[in-house]
Amino acid sequence: MAEELLRHEGVPEQERVGAGKQPPIPTGGAKLRTPHRRANLDAQRSEHVTVRFAPYEKHDVQAAADTEQVTMARYISDATMARVRGEITIAAQRTVYDDAIDELAALRAQIARIGNNVNQIARRLNTDGDPHRVDAAILQRAERLLTTAHDTVRAIDDAAFRAAEQKAAA
Repeated sequence: MAEELLRHEGVPEQERVGAGKQPPIPTGGAKLRTPHRRANLDAQRSEHVTVRFAPYEKHDVQAAADTEQVTMARYISDATMARVRGEITIAAQRTVYDDAIDELAALRAQIARIGNNVNQIARRLNTDGDPHRVDAAILQRAERLLTTAHDTVRAIDDAAFRAAEQKAAA
């Protein structure tokens, strides 16, 4: 008789084996919430959309959904609809100013590397005491090149700041 009850699908809860047991109460301060239909919808959401996340992004979204005590699907759909309705905003689109700032930053890094190399050459030439006449000439050129590199880096920084100000004003 018990085997029939286990195999019979759709049996009311009272007739199932193990019926009458209460579900475990969540621990850790979690609240018991009863499921409810969202008031702003006439029907359940029935359309499916697939999204992809990096593992760390999925973990962050799941943690945020858990904090709100909703499913990840509901959290993502509510956040998306809030964005569509203009209730939240996301980062602005990249502009030509962003591209210019990125290019200036890359250029600055290259000039800084040149200055670092010149500094290492000068240090190497100065380590043996009195420099040779040829070494002295190289040191003077290295010093001029280093000064030029510093000036160039300052000019690049100024240009990047101007581009950022123009982006903010746009």
